[in-house]
Amino acid sequence: MIFNIFKNTVLFFVLAMIPYGNFAKIETKKEVSCNQNPVPIVGANQTDAYLPFLKGKRVGIVANQTSVIFKSKNEYTHLVDSLLALKVDIKTVFAPEHGFRGIADAGEHVNDSVDAKTGIPILSLHGDNRKPKPEQLKNIDVMIFDIQDVGVRFYTYISSLHYVMEACAEAKIPLLVLDRPNPNGQYVDGPTLEVENKSFLGMHPIPLVHGMTIAEYAQMINGEKWLKNGIQCDLKIIPVKNYTHQTEYSLPIKPSPNLPNDQAINLYPSMGLFEGTNINAGRGTEFQFQRYGAPFLNKDVLNFSYTPIESPGAKDPKHKDKLCYGEDLSKEPHIKSVSVKWVIKAYENANDKSLVFNQKNFTKHAGTSKLQQQIEAGLSETDIKATWKEGIEAFKKTRANYLIYN
Repeated sequence: MIFNIFKNTVLFFVLAMIPYGNFAKIETKKEVSCNQNPVPIVGANQTDAYLPFLKGKRVGIVANQTSVIFKSKNEYTHLVDSLLALKVDIKTVFAPEHGFRGIADAGEHVNDSVDAKTGIPILSLHGDNRKPKPEQLKNIDVMIFDIQDVGVRFYTYISSLHYVMEACAEAKIPLLVLDRPNPNGQYVDGPTLEVENKSFLGMHPIPLVHGMTIAEYAQMINGEKWLKNGIQCDLKIIPVKNYTHQTEYSLPIKPSPNLPNDQAINLYPSMGLFEGTNINAGRGTEFQFQRYGAPFLNKDVLNFSYTPIESPGAKDPKHKDKLCYGEDLSKEPHIKSVSVKWVIKAYENANDKSLVFNQKNFTKHAGTSKLQQQIEAGLSETDIKATWKEGIEAFKKTRANYLIYN
């Protein structure tokens, strides 16, 4: 069975079974609405489109706190609870980084457990293994992937997607992707990952911001044959209705503990580079990825100060309980690009420049060793960004083959 996806067009599916075959391809007219800006309808909400596919199947779900069906912007039920109420036979939940409830620290080992509410086993994809094991898939007929992403290469949900697709392909299990908007989906920017710097923080040769939804990215993983031995996953996709890549989308649920609001999500592609340095990026405060600072920055120039403390999602933040000097970016205007100006400014104003970079970790985040070299050599942001252009343009041509939305 295959859901048919047409490039650059959102098709809203009416699923009809045919013997020994595929779900029929149904041509539908564009929806008409008196509302000039209709609210996007996420894939999970379109239960009529995918429940027939789940009927009589044993189901696994890759999910976290964002995997919900909305009743309104601020009222929703978890997908697992909703599907159980609809008599779907859910066997296992697979949890990505931060865990099923989304409260674990970045990079924190997440243990297997049992959901207290439903009694369903929760198997971690950020613990002893990052790829579902064959024995964990033996009692599953179909897998669902429903995770809210933010469109940044080092945000590890797309790495989990890769491993889930690979495991499903090897086990010949179809993967149903319930798509959601990308809040950073309006642009493509940043350095392109070099294959020698591949890690869980970046597995594919893409720019830092890829401008794709989870479903579009899944199609790219398949189409570019990035899975082991070039195998391909049997994908079924429920696209978002009322959505284009120009749609501004505010996330109603925090996608992870340290992305608390629109400002943090908007700045994350740029501020996330500080994760590869010894400079605090707001963890241990209520303004994660909206400020930066360190005790060794020049307080005469960077005179904003704060003290990171232990807090939910940040048990041991950089420079915990130490006064840090830096900048407050909580009122910074909305941007649609990756900026390295704050990393440059921090480096230029470090009292001891040898303290700034954690070289191995910074390269993993940047996807290239060149960025650190460029900053240390004193290149301007304009000159640095000019070196990204060739990689971005090449990626955009490839990306165009997998887009579902305009």
